[in-house]
Parts: sequence; C-alpha cells; structure tokens
Amino acid sequence: MRARIYQPAKTAMSSGMAKTHTWVLDFAQASAREVDPLMGWTSSDDTQSQVRMRFKTKEAAVEYARENGISAEVQEPKKRKPNIRPGGYGENFATGRRGAWTH
Repeated sequence: MRARIYQPAKTAMSSGMAKTHTWVLDFAQASAREVDPLMGWTSSDDTQSQVRMRFKTKEAAVEYARENGISAEVQEPKKRKPNIRPGGYGENFATGRRGAWTH
C-alpha cells in the first residue's frame, strides 16, 4: 500500500484557514476506475482509496504508517505569504485619504 501524508491547503472558496492545521493520510489508487455501461456511473473495486485519516501532527501520521507497514511519502506544506496590508478595505473610503478616490 502506498500512501501520501500532507497538510491540506485552504479552500479556494474562502480566505479562512479552517481544516488546514491537521495532517492527512490518503491511500493511492491501486486500480483504475471503470465506467458502468448501463448507468454511466464511475466505480472501482479499490476501497482503500476511499480512506482518509486525519492526525494532529505529522509525526503521529508517520508513526501510524510505520506501525502498520504502510509506505508513505510526506509532502511538506508550502507556507502562505502574508498578503494582508495595513488598513484594509475600509481605508479606500477614509475621509483623510491623500489621493483622489476614483472608480
């Protein structure tokens, strides 16, 4: 069994960092998916690819994989650059603004 240990990125639908502080162990697909000719549904006989385990730390995930004989590849997260500028959106409408506000 091959697995991947990673820290999930934030969703594209929000600017929050929820669900990004845990580590996830995902199993790789062992067999290809097939399309059912009658219904058109996609299916697979590989149930391990449906398993997703969450851990509080990277060390806990690696330890679990080692104890259970799972060959796991650890992917280190790419850290976000802090792109929040001081003042924020409300500064655009401040009365003491130096430049003219045009839209």
